Amino acid sequence: MTALLLVDIQNDFLPGGSLAVTDGHQILPLVNTLQPRYELVVATQDWHPAAHQSFASQHPGHPVFSQIDLHGLPQTLWPDHCVQGTPGAEFSAQLDQHRIEAIFRKGTSPEIDSYSGFFDNGHRKSTGLADYLRGRGVQEVHLCGLAADYCVFFSALDALQEGFRVVFLEEATRAISAEGYQQARQQLEQRGARVQ
Repeated sequence: MTALLLVDIQNDFLPGGSLAVTDGHQILPLVNTLQPRYELVVATQDWHPAAHQSFASQHPGHPVFSQIDLHGLPQTLWPDHCVQGTPGAEFSAQLDQHRIEAIFRKGTSPEIDSYSGFFDNGHRKSTGLADYLRGRGVQEVHLCGLAADYCVFFSALDALQEGFRVVFLEEATRAISAEGYQQARQQLEQRGARVQ
């Protein structure tokens, strides 16, 4: 079986949000059109506590987008975003959600960020997504969402590592950085993902 994984299609990553991805809203019609083509649709949701240590607001003197070492891992400091229970953390109202069978929340530990829908950034804890997909008989994962060069990319890498065939649905993603996305795409293709 092939599953469609919708990555972080949340208000804070869309125009007007605190960490908006340029033109992120443009993927919504395509994402909605794609969903009925799959037997299984699952989603990830960035779900940070208010004092998450990936937020620049928690590190006085360190500007947004600067780099620090956070408990032994390199960490970009982000604007506060996708805080649990806030409108910014909600899925876009334009996203058709009735086919989403399960939602996997990530970034819930204040000590460590979690770009991938499968693991935190240190691969210390699993979200349970890989086991869920295997339990449903999934062998191939198609990914779309936001942002192409961060959460969609790292989710695709972990899907490959977990033994799934991976297809990166390029038209249904948008990136924070064009340069970052080109590097991400190259890595994915080198590791066996298909980009279409």
